[in-house]
Amino acid sequence: QAQVVESGGGLVQPGGSLTLPCAASGFSFSSYSMRWYRQAPGKERQVVAWIDPDGTSTSYADAVKGRFTNSRDNAKKTATLQKHNLKPEDTAVYYCNSGISDWGPGTQVTVSS
Repeated sequence: QAQVVESGGGLVQPGGSLTLPCAASGFSFSSYSMRWYRQAPGKERQVVAWIDPDGTSTSYADAVKGRFTNSRDNAKKTATLQKHNLKPEDTAVYYCNSGISDWGPGTQVTVSS
């Protein structure tokens, strides 16, 4: 069963940084693009970042471009979202997904002073 588990969330002050790992299992990780999503309270889940299967190409939503960096380690079956210069509007539950995996538990990120 294709699964992902996100971690690394927490409370951070505006301008701070966080790194979110995503551990994958149950599928051929290196064959799939990975996407990061977020869902803020009362809003729909939206894509914020994408990385291709070999990690050579990435794309980002305009709201996070220049502040978030997407990477992956296919040998470790892990995707990582590095987040810098965090803003209160980045507060959300963050998820990763391959398109074939079940949704993971997500990890809560709260940006507040």
